[in-house]
Amino acid sequence: MKYYAIIVAGGSGSRMQSDIPKQFMLLNGKPVIMHTIEAFYHSDIHPEIILVLNNNFHNYWKELCSTFQFTIPHTLVKGGEQRFDSVKNGLNSIKSEAIIAIHDAVRPLVSNELISKTFREAEISGSAVAAVKSKDSVRQQQGSQTIPLNRDEIFLIQTPQVFSSSILNKAYKQEYRSAFTDDASVVEQSGVQVKLTEGELKNIKITFPEDILLAEYYLSFRQ
Repeated sequence: MKYYAIIVAGGSGSRMQSDIPKQFMLLNGKPVIMHTIEAFYHSDIHPEIILVLNNNFHNYWKELCSTFQFTIPHTLVKGGEQRFDSVKNGLNSIKSEAIIAIHDAVRPLVSNELISKTFREAEISGSAVAAVKSKDSVRQQQGSQTIPLNRDEIFLIQTPQVFSSSILNKAYKQEYRSAFTDDASVVEQSGVQVKLTEGELKNIKITFPEDILLAEYYLSFRQ
């Protein structure tokens, strides 16, 4: 069975108060996205890597690769208008049966253990979606009031989200819906039940400026 990792990098950086998308911001001296690609490339699974990037940034990415001497082999694919379209473009570049991980470019701290676990579980059951239980109390808005929810039944969804190619190809033949917030929601809409896999609290998504500081702190323990 072949293994692939589709790295989706379509963020605009608006919440980072930055002129460049967050995937290109420096983390420990190199762009966030390079840490993410390295995590998959150096994992035990060693999947082939497909980077889906807005076409406007293809040349910029090539310049960054030259500047930082980044030589990890990967296929560069044009991003789409929605994340759904970007993932679909990545899938279209895969021509064989495979186990495919879809991962946010701005989750650079994903561990070898989580990558390996999700791939292995997806190979057995067809799907493996990283998720962690909420640590905080959770309330739901209902009209003008809020009601408490059982946090033990609330899961915060992460990536990687890993599926067999047959499941993904069927799911992404659907028309786009605004309810498609991630790959798990696309797959479920196609009639396939997804399986959650325990994620990692350190597998943070770089969204706000302080997330860079937190990621640097976590990385300091890997040196």
